[in-house]
Amino acid sequence: MEQQFDGNVRFNAESNWWEAFIPSENPQNHASNILELKNGDLVCVWFSGTQEGVSDISVFMSRLNKGTTTWTKPVQMSNDSTRSEQNPVLFEDPSGKLWLMYTAQKSGNQDTAFVRFRTSLDNGYTWSAIAPLIDEPGTFIRQPVTVLPNGDWVLPIFRCATMPGEKWVGDHDTSAVKISKDQGKTWKEYDVPESIGCVHMCINALPNGLYVALYRSRWADHIYRSESNDCIHWSKPIALDMPNNNSSIQAVTLQDGCMAMVFNNISAAESTDRRASLYDEIEEDAVDDSERNVSSDVPQDIWGRKAVWGTPRSPMSIALSEDGGKTWPFIRNIQEGDGNCMSNNSVDKKNKELSYPSIKQNRDGSINVTYTYFRQTIRYVRFTEDWIKK
Repeated sequence: MEQQFDGNVRFNAESNWWEAFIPSENPQNHASNILELKNGDLVCVWFSGTQEGVSDISVFMSRLNKGTTTWTKPVQMSNDSTRSEQNPVLFEDPSGKLWLMYTAQKSGNQDTAFVRFRTSLDNGYTWSAIAPLIDEPGTFIRQPVTVLPNGDWVLPIFRCATMPGEKWVGDHDTSAVKISKDQGKTWKEYDVPESIGCVHMCINALPNGLYVALYRSRWADHIYRSESNDCIHWSKPIALDMPNNNSSIQAVTLQDGCMAMVFNNISAAESTDRRASLYDEIEEDAVDDSERNVSSDVPQDIWGRKAVWGTPRSPMSIALSEDGGKTWPFIRNIQEGDGNCMSNNSVDKKNKELSYPSIKQNRDGSINVTYTYFRQTIRYVRFTEDWIKK
């Protein structure tokens, strides 16, 4: 299959979809986000380098221009040689300006991360200089901005915190939303109550005006869900009858009002695989509290749960909900495999995960999905909503 890592979009008759493997010149490729621009072009960003958390990790971008059949050669979008630049997010604001937001952290320490951005006025061909968006240590993003009816912007974040002298492993992570009334110049933060362990908050507006958020679980047990009437003040996340393996999810409200979600249909209860942390292969024993999100009063899970790492990241699945994300009666696998993620080593191709999906619906109704393929490339597939129900 490696010979297909050329970006060419092909029809897969067996699967009944269109697919491509987006090209990359680096060993590791992960955490994609896809967006259809107003001009019909598709743009995909992800992070790439030798290994997650290492300072040679940067954000890259490829595009599938409207009417073409090949994803372009990736362009490097970030360039800080002292930080691992991760979790890129694309956002086309109401004026047509394209935003790229991403995190930047010291090696192996998510609690040192802050958020940077740059913008484009010509659909992503030229870009402004890189600048800080949120400079509070431990701030991470994964999901896109929601624009409210009054024009305010809502950016979901999660906060990576540790106790003094501890390494970050995710035990104290919580979610919040950042609200901007001035198109990203300034932000005000609102906590999601009782959200310890719930991260990667993915917000969607329903046709009835209700906002729904879905979450990844650090406990690798379930996908969690909360609601809001204004997208600012949220109910506490409640576990759904849907598994999660402490890996990313993403959902989108479709044109017919249904919600589609891409995720790994597995939880820690189905596997004994465990590793110490996300960065156990690269982190050093010593920690420096000076630039980390450190507090002697970090949130503690009332049940004493600890973050679970190592649960296989496979299968890559898609589900459909007709009741605002409460139940998901239609589930179909996009790809199956062993999903081994006990190592993030992509140089030696040890990782076999299918993970970190992104999903968007085109204006023509077709559905785009991208996801990490063995951390070696980003896979792109396109199908119809009816495909999910078959």
